[in-house]
Amino acid sequence: MEDSKIVELYWQRQESAISATAVKYGAYCHTIAYNILYNKEDAEESVSDTYLAAWKNMPPHRPSILSAFLGKLTRRISLNRWRRSTRLKRGGGEMPLALEELSECIPSGESVEGYIEGKELARTLNTFLGSLPDTERDVFISRYWFLASVKEISEKFGFTESKVKSMLLRTREKLRKILAQEGYL
Repeated sequence: MEDSKIVELYWQRQESAISATAVKYGAYCHTIAYNILYNKEDAEESVSDTYLAAWKNMPPHRPSILSAFLGKLTRRISLNRWRRSTRLKRGGGEMPLALEELSECIPSGESVEGYIEGKELARTLNTFLGSLPDTERDVFISRYWFLASVKEISEKFGFTESKVKSMLLRTREKLRKILAQEGYL
């Protein structure tokens, strides 16, 4: 079923919207959730929560790219679940490692200034990602958005793990350089 028809089902409050979403995007959402949580049951719960969040958010939102909308919801829900489950204990999965790798590049802030800076940072990141060659961008996004392991990325793209690691390192260095030029570091 086409995305526009699925979105229209949500707007008409038809319960079949959820089953159509599950058929078309269930595996996609599950992959995102599992790469964050590394637990099948938690990933399934996150995907179910994604469907509920989609139901609650459409209307008023009418996403133009349903996969991105669902991916963002799944990622946010899974990250929140991961934070709750690791509040007292750390470890497991690729999340801590990926966040640690990016921590040298990405500043943080919780004030209004931090919020505005975050919006500008998002713009800078989008521009940076748009400037990368397709393969380099896909590897970077696989690692830091979908939280795939280096091994999974190497298998997906047909690279050695060493090549993936060095590609990610070089891309992080490029990002660090751009963020420094923009005054974030």
